Amino acid sequence: MKRVFGGFILSVFFILSAYPQQKVWKVGVNSFFDNTEFGHSNYQMPQTMAGVHVAPEIGLSWDTIHHVFVGVDAMHEFGSNKTIDYLNPIAYYEYDNTPFRFIMGAFPRKMVLDDYPRILFSDSINNYRPTMTGLCWEFYHKDSYFRAWLDWTSRQTHVRHETFFMGGSARLTLRDFYVQNFSYMFHYAGVIDPVVDEALHDNGMFLTSLGVDLAKRTGFDKLDASLGWAVGVEDGRGENTGWLKHHALMFETKIEYRGLGLENSYYRGDGQMAFYRDHGMDLYWGDRIYRASEYDRADFYIRFFQSDVVQTKLMYTLHFAENQLYNEQSLYVSFNLSNLEKKMSKTYRYIWSPWIASLRRKE
Repeated sequence: MKRVFGGFILSVFFILSAYPQQKVWKVGVNSFFDNTEFGHSNYQMPQTMAGVHVAPEIGLSWDTIHHVFVGVDAMHEFGSNKTIDYLNPIAYYEYDNTPFRFIMGAFPRKMVLDDYPRILFSDSINNYRPTMTGLCWEFYHKDSYFRAWLDWTSRQTHVRHETFFMGGSARLTLRDFYVQNFSYMFHYAGVIDPVVDEALHDNGMFLTSLGVDLAKRTGFDKLDASLGWAVGVEDGRGENTGWLKHHALMFETKIEYRGLGLENSYYRGDGQMAFYRDHGMDLYWGDRIYRASEYDRADFYIRFFQSDVVQTKLMYTLHFAENQLYNEQSLYVSFNLSNLEKKMSKTYRYIWSPWIASLRRKE
């Protein structure tokens, strides 16, 4: 086995040496503070999530379309007595040659799932599970794309469940209108030789929307409205439930002008996550507030810094659910730098939000 592995490494070395290569690197520092006020809620819990991620990557690039990166994502939680609370390895190959892109290995989640709605993946997933281990294939053309991916989240042992996601997303844009879909199927198997037999679970979530995007026709950075149909399907094998189906409508609007924004999402229909009381967040990675049959979320935010390198977003959120009004305060600051040409071709658009800058000029 050692000889085979050594031969493989030598083969890769000779193949790479035949092509002109460029040393490439990335570095990301991403900090988050998210405080939720969900006192007395039956679906959510009040909590504060806060921490900082440091994610350096180094690698090789050749022919401008092949990239190999290795690195690490080190996360420190605010208030922890540890230097590093969570450590995730990064090692992946990326092929990017219009109109195709392929990634395989352990890579940052935001490369594939950054646009997924919270009903499929909650904010805490981005904060505490920053990497994916699997693959992604994508076809893209202008504002349209199709993407399929796999994320293997746990290998089966005597104490760990076998779990993995298969998913996809797509968007077809026709002038100002678009149709888009986000979906996944999650497989949750038991452990090896369990003391007590456990039912094998599968659950899926699908959100298909029709929308209109008028930002390019106006002076707005965002001006978007969509109506979607959300369907949750799940099955507990051995529990004789059959496939359970949960249907709901979701109406979303997004408005942003010079760093000031409002995003609103209204959900009405069946509550999701039928087996939540038995398995909790081990089985469901979406925002658990969607167990409610009616829910409205309104995000008011301001971007103080906005460029290709630095982004800062301060947000105040109102949650309407269970005949109650809850609130949330959050701040996200990110610094991401790379020497790849496609990442460095743009300069700063603005440092201070133009809205803030205009106030400073009036002073």
